[in-house]
Amino acid sequence: MEFLRDKYFFWGVLAGLLWASFGVIMLIFTLSDTSIEASFYSLYQQQKLGGLISLGAMINLPIFFIAIRKNKFAFAAGLVAISLVLVLLIAILKLNF
Repeated sequence: MEFLRDKYFFWGVLAGLLWASFGVIMLIFTLSDTSIEASFYSLYQQQKLGGLISLGAMINLPIFFIAIRKNKFAFAAGLVAISLVLVLLIAILKLNF
């Protein structure tokens, strides 16, 4: 658990959050004709927002394997931590309905 005090752990969390957000926004831009806010609201009403978040978070997978390959274990642990947070968010979205 010493990696929690490492600054690269927090860089991994930040990078995972930013890349997942980038993936979600890029999916909305490519698949929707409406604004981002309207798309989020529509997906929330259709109960498909969790699926969009999970697809957007898939971009973290190759980044995780690159970090493991380069022996950046604290950074990879940050990516795993933010992925677990996203899983909890998706579960809350699915159970909320």
